[in-house]
Amino acid sequence: MLGKLFDRQPASGGASQSGMGGPRFQRHSGGWVAIRKRLTAEEGLRVLDIGSTSPTNINYLTSLGHSVYMADLVEDALTGEWITGTDENGKAIWNVDGFREQNLQFSGRTFDTVLLWTALDYLPEPLVVPVVKAFHGAMRPGGQLLAVFHTKLNAAQAPYHRFHITPTDEVELQVARPAPQQRAMTNRNIERLFAEWSGLKQFLAKDGVSEAIIVR
Repeated sequence: MLGKLFDRQPASGGASQSGMGGPRFQRHSGGWVAIRKRLTAEEGLRVLDIGSTSPTNINYLTSLGHSVYMADLVEDALTGEWITGTDENGKAIWNVDGFREQNLQFSGRTFDTVLLWTALDYLPEPLVVPVVKAFHGAMRPGGQLLAVFHTKLNAAQAPYHRFHITPTDEVELQVARPAPQQRAMTNRNIERLFAEWSGLKQFLAKDGVSEAIIVR
């Protein structure tokens, strides 16, 4: 559904439609440094930014001559509409095909860059592999996906953030609508998840997260 998935207009006011508000804080991002080099060296790229609408991101990316599309997969996954019941063990049954049809069909578009941020740490388990496969199919060869992973599972200390990009080596984080951290990933977990991709470069950080650029 194009109108639901993609939004090239800034949100009105200082907080987004997705419940963001409050201060931003900066952190250095080695992954963003690498992605920014390509974005500033080339024009006319298609960028898919995962998260609630960020006028900051839209304005910066369009100023560089790129097309920007946005999808908030975590918020949509947690609406509850994709759970169709429970199994004999009380475990939720997910309508994965329905989620894929509504959120992972990109109307024939292919992307050069995907800013996935921490979304994989907050998606329910049944949706993680389908999301990665969908991006693999929707990116051009040589395209780059930037992902950030928590190294420890500690939901109380890992609120879901919106990432706002800057023209510097830092990104700005702002607390988004509440979403529980679902997992932490080791390097091996990440390698397995992206086994079909052509390359992976990781950037280690000291604040409990790791970053990776995965090449289509």
